[in-house]
Amino acid sequence: MPPRPLSAALALAALLVSALPAAAQRAVATPWPAPPDKLYAELFVDVQTAQVYADQKTFVDATPRDDPATILASYRAQRGAPGFSLKAFVDAHFEPPADTPVDPPSGQGLREHIAWLWPALTRDTAHAPPGGSLLPLPRPYVVPGGRFREGYYWDSWFTMLGLQEAGREDLVDDMIENFASEIDRFGHIPNGNRSYYLSRSQPPFFALMVELAAAREGDAVVERWLPEMRREHAYWMRGAEALKPGQAAARVVRLADGALLNRYWDDEDTPRPESYLQDVATAKQSPDRPPAEVWRDLRAAAESGWDFSSRWFGDGRSLATIRTTAIVPVDLNALLLELERAIAKGCTLAADQACAAQFDGFAKHRVAAIEHHLWHPHGYYADYDWRLGKLRDEPSAAMLYPLFVGAAPRDRAARTLRTAECALLGQGGLAATTAHTGQQWDAPNGWAPLQWIADQSARRYGRPDLAQALDARFLASVERVYGSEHKLVEKYVVDGSGGSGGGGEYPLQDGFGWTNGVVVSLLDLRDQDRAAPAPRRTPARCAR
Repeated sequence: MPPRPLSAALALAALLVSALPAAAQRAVATPWPAPPDKLYAELFVDVQTAQVYADQKTFVDATPRDDPATILASYRAQRGAPGFSLKAFVDAHFEPPADTPVDPPSGQGLREHIAWLWPALTRDTAHAPPGGSLLPLPRPYVVPGGRFREGYYWDSWFTMLGLQEAGREDLVDDMIENFASEIDRFGHIPNGNRSYYLSRSQPPFFALMVELAAAREGDAVVERWLPEMRREHAYWMRGAEALKPGQAAARVVRLADGALLNRYWDDEDTPRPESYLQDVATAKQSPDRPPAEVWRDLRAAAESGWDFSSRWFGDGRSLATIRTTAIVPVDLNALLLELERAIAKGCTLAADQACAAQFDGFAKHRVAAIEHHLWHPHGYYADYDWRLGKLRDEPSAAMLYPLFVGAAPRDRAARTLRTAECALLGQGGLAATTAHTGQQWDAPNGWAPLQWIADQSARRYGRPDLAQALDARFLASVERVYGSEHKLVEKYVVDGSGGSGGGGEYPLQDGFGWTNGVVVSLLDLRDQDRAAPAPRRTPARCAR
């Protein structure tokens, strides 16, 4: 998006005065580092509104050349002077983030390229520049690439798959250590290691990371990280004990029958600093709703990792109808079930039988709630709109998460796999949804992590043929793009037209951490499958 003329930008800024500046200037209520929108108040609003940088994420990733309070005071003193230039002020007081281009040697094969990428995408930020948004981490970690210069929570589990394949168990352990340090410091794992991500988390994969390491290193890993798993569970369940049927608090919902499930949430209700203008524009398109409500739902969708998708839209088509906090997502609850089971196992290893029994009980209650509330009569697991009291009808790849964690009964698993095969499997892999909305987590895009969830679900429930078909199609998409563009990207078009994916609020990024981890793991599975082919099976007969 090209920068707007300054006059138009200032006019928009005037419209926003009632929305953010007051929130931006209020005192930070926690000991956490303050995000840029709170540090810089109206300077932040003016910079983002004027689009001093084409990408809204650039300014919030920039490093101040002086103390933020001093910079803000200077801005307030100078901005009214004749000939004042906002861009010149920003250039003088901030160092924009440096992108590290991915420039591999020519002639690399796909596996060779992925092996080359691991050190290229590894960062070590035990000490972060003062005043900036980057949160230091004690150990090295892998970033996705492109504009994503920091580590991301759920991305990292899929990245770790590839690191294990590369023999980098040390880096897997380092990344677990980083996430544990964040739980110890903040009480949760933030979306990414930036101050503006602290108000939310992402899909809770920490237990799966611990289990991934334990598969190579032994069960002592589970017991070691038990305190952090319990703290993460407490974060997701905060407020549950006081809820009455039909009420919700933060990330917990108690349904009308008393069942306890979870939703995505964000502790803030202002525009996301890294997507400020986009969020303001979305709220303007929803004039019948308070802007803060829209912004909370946008932020909650960012916590889901599916930002954005028709899964969260009231009308299934438009971002302006987003209602994320009204939805109980099936994938989130499957992951929390896995966390509860992992805690129960860790407590057993620690000989804490009371704890083991408690979390085993939590897990059993969650399974029962998933089966009762999140099963769609058309034959798949679905999200549930707890405010409207009904299931969401559109199929999405999230339906496979109960299978991925092994919680689905075999009959329901078989029906879910058939639905996924018929509704979502295209010529180039598994689509995220069936809806074409222009959002990046909708058709025709397919994402590497969803391919892995689908592959493992199919194999776990006796459908290696489906797993092999899915793998072959997605790998063909990856290999086609790599052959023409010599890069791996964050998403692919899987409807048969081929090519890199699109949509969403930023240009396509390459690198790309979780794609690399999943692709190299799928290549390994393809090699194994060729050595022991699955029995042939008649494809599902799908109504068209």
